[in-house]
Amino acid sequence: MLLLQTVTSAQIFGSEFLGTMLLTMLGVGVVANALLAKTKGHAGGPQFINWGWGIAVMMGVYGAYRTGGHLNPAVTLGLWAGGKPLAAGIPATGTNIMLYIVAQMLGGFCGAVLAWLVYKRHYDEPGEPGDKLGTFCTAPAIRAYGWNFLVEFIGTWVLVIWVILSGYTNIASITIDSTGISNVTGTLIGPLGVMLVIVGIGNSLGGPTGYAINPARDLSPRIAHAILPIKGKGGSDWSYSWVPVIAPLAGGIAAGLTYQLFW
Repeated sequence: MLLLQTVTSAQIFGSEFLGTMLLTMLGVGVVANALLAKTKGHAGGPQFINWGWGIAVMMGVYGAYRTGGHLNPAVTLGLWAGGKPLAAGIPATGTNIMLYIVAQMLGGFCGAVLAWLVYKRHYDEPGEPGDKLGTFCTAPAIRAYGWNFLVEFIGTWVLVIWVILSGYTNIASITIDSTGISNVTGTLIGPLGVMLVIVGIGNSLGGPTGYAINPARDLSPRIAHAILPIKGKGGSDWSYSWVPVIAPLAGGIAAGLTYQLFW
């Protein structure tokens, strides 16, 4: 007997909203701790940030366990392109896909606002506008939009192909018969596994652009930066903002098509 629980639209929205809010609250928070003046983690360095983001993703996946812990429109579109359901009992319909993405984008915004509240007194301190912006969103080390796009495309492809091949980021389903649990599909290490994948992508591919690999992680906090009353914040670098949105979406879809082609 396969036990599938119906997931309502409200539950889909709430799950992805909560998970993505946890993701960006902790992710923006770790970069703020590393970059802002007078914090306890000031000048923590790349490993401090990469591991912090990895743990943020793990926490977000647990928060959104009911919907597969996407937290990322690129993951959602990648599963659709790969011919997969979005999660156990949630088909990849247009309505469900839009619900996921709206929840992720709003959750990403709210998480960034919460991180700003935690570090508000540090944002109020004098500091480089670029550092304050860098806590919210990414920017390339060398600005070359075509190459920056390629880097984000490849990084997202790696993430999404792993998500598809691992069987989502949670236990997809459990089969129970008269003797008890007879079959488990999906990965048993999902949240921990994706944490390590994120750290690996950051260390291996994150140098050129800061590895946004997620529109909800970059665009939503960038909007928060533009709206929030941050002292001395400068501009929000809108000229670059399209790269960490379009490239991850393209990379996610390419990963799904790769799965269809090779697996």
